[in-house]
Amino acid sequence: MIENVSWGRRVLALLVDWLLCTLVVIAVFGLEDYTEPGSVASFLVLPVYVVESALLTWLAGGSIGKLLTGLCVVPSDGRLRRLNPVKVLGRQVLIALVIPPLVFRSDGRGLHDLFAGTSTVTFGRLRELTGQ
Repeated sequence: MIENVSWGRRVLALLVDWLLCTLVVIAVFGLEDYTEPGSVASFLVLPVYVVESALLTWLAGGSIGKLLTGLCVVPSDGRLRRLNPVKVLGRQVLIALVIPPLVFRSDGRGLHDLFAGTSTVTFGRLRELTGQ
């Protein structure tokens, strides 16, 4: 079993991702539309986050925020392999629901990680797992 990383780094990664996704929505729709009350643009940040984080977690092992903060998502059994894209998408949807990440075991894995069979680790731990 793999130990997970601290909440501080996870929150920082989430904030980086959220900021970048907000900037993408603003770039597409414009700041005026984004800040207009009741605008659809302001509600699009969450789906953009889910897609960005799921796609990059599947392809690169972590969202932009995770990678910039030195974190990555790996299979919890320690055997490094590509993650299942459907499970990764489900994991990110569960994160978007907020409650699953807040319900976690003593090893730090939340319901979203239990669903996907994943753990979030540092790059240092990843090097240990790969034997480098």
